[in-house]
Amino acid sequence: MIKFKRKIPLAWRQLVRTKGRFFVALSGIAFADILMLMQMGFQSALFDSTTRLQSFLNTDIVLISPQTQNIGNTNSFPRQRLFQARNLPEVESASPLYVSLGVWKNTQTQLSSTILVLGFNPSSSAFKLPGVNQNLDAIKYPNTLIFDQNSGGKYQEIISQIAQGQPITTELQGRRVTVTGLYSVGSSFAAEGSVITSDQNFLRIFPEKQASQVNVGLITLKPGNNPKTVATKLRSYLQDDVKVLTIEEFIDFEKKFWQDNTTIGFIFTFGVVIGFVVGVIIVYQILYSDVTDHLPEYATLKAMGYSNFYLLKVVFQEAIILAVLGYLPGFFASSIFYGFIRRGTKLPLFMTADKGIMVLIITILMCVISGALATQKLRSADPADIF
Repeated sequence: MIKFKRKIPLAWRQLVRTKGRFFVALSGIAFADILMLMQMGFQSALFDSTTRLQSFLNTDIVLISPQTQNIGNTNSFPRQRLFQARNLPEVESASPLYVSLGVWKNTQTQLSSTILVLGFNPSSSAFKLPGVNQNLDAIKYPNTLIFDQNSGGKYQEIISQIAQGQPITTELQGRRVTVTGLYSVGSSFAAEGSVITSDQNFLRIFPEKQASQVNVGLITLKPGNNPKTVATKLRSYLQDDVKVLTIEEFIDFEKKFWQDNTTIGFIFTFGVVIGFVVGVIIVYQILYSDVTDHLPEYATLKAMGYSNFYLLKVVFQEAIILAVLGYLPGFFASSIFYGFIRRGTKLPLFMTADKGIMVLIITILMCVISGALATQKLRSADPADIF
């Protein structure tokens, strides 16, 4: 322990001896950390935003078509499967949820955008959302719906007006609709936001849809039943034109689609790799220059009897110091950027402990690898050749 404390000042003094180079190194590491943290943040925001609506579903088991890809691209299955599921003694209720993407007109900007439209029977709520449950009676009226106040885009005036009890009229799929209430979920990479209405209104807005063809089936179990056990039973009981998932499996199903079947998940992962490579190159250049500039001093220490292992530890200590000191500004800058982006896009972009710890570990690994590469010249250095 005493020896370790004696070595740290040497590593520190060599780093700060050339202050310009030292601050360039810290800036480079901070930049690499910002790049990695932002990519990780965007990736987690992708998964969180695309599964947030599913997490609010008031259900234990979900039925979907085997051809369904994600919540924004659902195929339908016969509603008869819900009637059959109801026959199981473990099932409390089985109700349909109709889902489709629609063209929505923003009355504030007069521009059209894609929005997710959901319809269900308002006799019982399909969502565990206070804003939805408070407006169940309202969406029973023809062409009436409620709007996600955390949708992306410019909706401040509209939201303020609805919050004051003043309904607005706009167009959805070319049909005039009235928005009377608000709830909170948020935008996603699949759609700018969402609106919720009754199943009857949904079928009016999308006349090509049929009530007998369901996009998502919501199955609630009687108390005391295990969803996984009942889901297994339903798979053997129902025909193969439906896929049976617990709510947790349904969320994982959505995540897997975005991770494996789209380029977005790959791009964010690749961005983390690029940040790591950039950091390795920057730190290597700094440490290599430092080793080269101090070769005579290292040779003197070797001539005095210090081992290669001792000198290598000094370089690795420099790498770890750079990793920690460079990480701190990168972490705090990324936290600020998260806030700006979250407010501007309504995406669930939050700095979490697991992301922070993971990037810190990656940063230390990045700097240690750079140190290992930079010490190649030091290992082969011979005091006789230098002097």
